[in-house]
Amino acid sequence: MLQKHSLLEKSQKVLIGWQEWCALPKLQIPAIKAKIDTGAKTSALHAFEIRPFHRHGELFVHFLLHPLQRTLKYETPCTALVVDQRTVMNSGGHKELRYIINTTLTMGQLTWDVEMSLTNRDTLTFRMLLGRDALKEHAIIEPGKTLCQGKLTLKRLHLLYAHSHPLHKSRKA
Repeated sequence: MLQKHSLLEKSQKVLIGWQEWCALPKLQIPAIKAKIDTGAKTSALHAFEIRPFHRHGELFVHFLLHPLQRTLKYETPCTALVVDQRTVMNSGGHKELRYIINTTLTMGQLTWDVEMSLTNRDTLTFRMLLGRDALKEHAIIEPGKTLCQGKLTLKRLHLLYAHSHPLHKSRKA
């Protein structure tokens, strides 16, 4: 009986490799490549120009996001409710206070809620890092594989982001 229960749980999980394409529907992000990092507890999402504000007595943040790797071409404005502020160790080993938001993540055929810390990841390869808290109960990880949930062509990515605001010339680096 125990094994049947275990198989049932596994069938409701998505098989993923060490990097995967995801979507963040609540943030209007149709595609973002995530690095899977079970060594990290908290997930991280690229954000810059983070501006906190209050609405109806609750703390929100407005931020900008470059969703695609190695390009600043697309810039997506996002707004989210802040669920917490936490001190998180960054990839350089330094502690930083970050805003934590809750949003939906779609990977493959599954969608679930995840907490994300907001931090500037422009200098890092991946715009999103998925930590173990976001993956537990939802994913089976094959560390030797990549893009188990499918690849996206450059043409498809440009079509997905046709609604995005291209970077204004005054903001180019």
